[in-house]
Amino acid sequence: MTSITNHKKKLIVIVGPTAVGKTSLSIELAKHFKAEIISADSRQFFKEISIGTAKPTIQEMDGVIHHFIDSHSIKDDYNVSEFERDALEVINQLFRKDNYAIVVGGSGLYIDSLCYGMDEGMPDPDKAIRDRLNNDLEIEGIVSLQNHLLKLDPEFYQKIDLNNANRLIRAIEVCLITGKTYTSLRKGTIKKRPFEIIRIGLEMERNELYQRINQRVDFMLSDGLEEEVKSVLAYRNHNSLKTVGYREFFSFFDNELSYSETIDKIKVNSRRYAKRQLTWFKKDDNTKWFLPKQAQEMINFIEN
Repeated sequence: MTSITNHKKKLIVIVGPTAVGKTSLSIELAKHFKAEIISADSRQFFKEISIGTAKPTIQEMDGVIHHFIDSHSIKDDYNVSEFERDALEVINQLFRKDNYAIVVGGSGLYIDSLCYGMDEGMPDPDKAIRDRLNNDLEIEGIVSLQNHLLKLDPEFYQKIDLNNANRLIRAIEVCLITGKTYTSLRKGTIKKRPFEIIRIGLEMERNELYQRINQRVDFMLSDGLEEEVKSVLAYRNHNSLKTVGYREFFSFFDNELSYSETIDKIKVNSRRYAKRQLTWFKKDDNTKWFLPKQAQEMINFIEN
């Protein structure tokens, strides 16, 4: 790739917390700019899970082409570095025929990998450390990993999805191997992309967002979330299922939670995840923030 930025080619990046309205807004912008959409939601990649990931339906896509929806199986090990490589290839292909492409998602690490690149100084995995951390997870639970990371890297602790055991293990592993914080190693050289990047953030008043999150969980339940989780129960130890909505129902199936406790826990953990997403995205000064209903203002911002 050339290092010269082509300002005619614009990658529109839409970020924000869960349930804020990224999907519908991205489709509206895609129609206006005649663009295709690249999903950077690290759970919507997987074809076996749709309800708990709030994956857009064919009807919601409304004819707009989406990439990285149902692109992998939960049995696949698919990481952020592989996504960076694959998504950049798709973006380059799109820019051969279009001037715009849209990236949308709430997975901050995956978004940043496209915008800035992954740091190349990260150490390779260490099997002995991983086995020990996975053993801690199995015996002591995810809280033990959370507390471990808090001691090693309190800054990254504030950003990470604390229910994602795989990312917790990777961050702890990097700290233990290098003797440095994961945060410091991630602050490497930014890779220059050969296209212009326009970052748009969606936000709304917190009470309204939390109400939308609670309603979304209720919709997921009526759509069959419990049955979906049951259908992938055999794969519960896969990284793709260590996420909000699935983990709580696994505890329910293990008789560790009542049904009402399960629902309450999903809602609480979803709200906490939204708060961490906002913390992550708000640290990026390149993001211009809008209310979801300000589509025309966003179009004006992008065009100007």
